[in-house]
Amino acid sequence: MKKHYEEKPRRVARKVFGTIGLILGIIVLIVVAYVVYVFAAYHRAGSFPIEAQNRSSTETVAVGTEYKIMSYNIGFGAYEDDFGFFMDGGTEGQAWSKERLTANMSKIAEVVKNSGSDYYFIQEVDTNSTRSYYIDERPYLTNALDGMSYVFAENWDSPFLFVPPLKPHGSAKTGIMIFAKGSMKNSERVELPVETGIMKIVDLDRCYEKTYVETDNGKMLVLYNFHLSAYTSDGKIANEQLKMLISDIEVEYNKGNYCLAGGDFNKDILGDSSVYFGKSDIEYTWAQPIPKEILEGTDVVLVAPLDKDNPVPSCRNADGPYHKGQYVLTIDGFLVTPNITVKSSKVVDTGFKYSDHNPVEMIFELN
Repeated sequence: MKKHYEEKPRRVARKVFGTIGLILGIIVLIVVAYVVYVFAAYHRAGSFPIEAQNRSSTETVAVGTEYKIMSYNIGFGAYEDDFGFFMDGGTEGQAWSKERLTANMSKIAEVVKNSGSDYYFIQEVDTNSTRSYYIDERPYLTNALDGMSYVFAENWDSPFLFVPPLKPHGSAKTGIMIFAKGSMKNSERVELPVETGIMKIVDLDRCYEKTYVETDNGKMLVLYNFHLSAYTSDGKIANEQLKMLISDIEVEYNKGNYCLAGGDFNKDILGDSSVYFGKSDIEYTWAQPIPKEILEGTDVVLVAPLDKDNPVPSCRNADGPYHKGQYVLTIDGFLVTPNITVKSSKVVDTGFKYSDHNPVEMIFELN
């Protein structure tokens, strides 16, 4: 009888541990299956021609005339000034709500329209993403800039990410857009190098967008829009991306064309932004200065927008709501060839109300 009573707790214990083992085994299988899915779903789009939507007149760019360009990373419409992104140290993976996202996109469209620029480089425009409630954000911009020609290039199409767990980032399809007065010719998506191994999952796919606009002296104004890598192991891949872009610009410049590139470098293009904006509460290392050797010996000139008397940063680290002491710097700007004269450049101070980036503007003239 005693032996019978001793075996019963053992059977119960074996059953409990067996159930726990089964649950753990299922969890491990789910995790393994998810990892397999993420790597199997990862893909790169490649380089290929893209079709421009020519909605404006066939007027050419006039040499000796001043033009204005705006570059703006709109942060997929989610980065209001109280938004913190999980990859930056915040908690959110999606916009606060569909209603707040659409209202914010309308505000972004107003900022863009009120700029009155002749050209626009826009980054992080979602077309079908979980994080932006599967809203196509392009119409907000195309309607605001009605009458301007435009071209869209998908920057990345990422698999579903189950982080943060309560409101996951999900899948993301996002791209970059160029708007211009006049018609575009021979637009293309050009694939950039990215991280390899496991880091490619967070580095995603990357490209730059290239298009030609005719000038009145028979040459071409070549426009480049880009959004370089941010979430990388050491930041070096963005250097390789920049080298590739500059190499393309040099080829076009040697043909006699005018070249103007702009966008989000994800590099501290002031060298040390803290000199102008002060030290932050928390120091981050994701935005390194551009190594001098990348531009040395080339014909390409970096235009980093800065008013030394009233410095305004172009980006904040979205580790939480925008606040005094948050890490801010300038990572948005332009590259030009010597046959373009830059009259002025500046950061437009929106107070980061609509994006973790402030837009940047430049006035230029073709020589």
